[in-house]
Amino acid sequence: MMVEQAERRKWDPVTDKRGLECRSCGCKHFEVLYTRATWGGRIMRRRACRHCGKRMTTWESASCR
Repeated sequence: MMVEQAERRKWDPVTDKRGLECRSCGCKHFEVLYTRATWGGRIMRRRACRHCGKRMTTWESASCR
């Protein structure tokens, strides 16, 4: 029995929700206020919504493949 390869999907911005969204107003535009490198190679970014000003913290880490 042969296993069929999965068909590659194209990214559709309407159906595929990616990226950050403000929990307060739903805006997807953020300003980075500051960036800090932390132990373990992680990066912390403090962001503010450009529409309502609500702030959030994001944590990023690099993945090696």
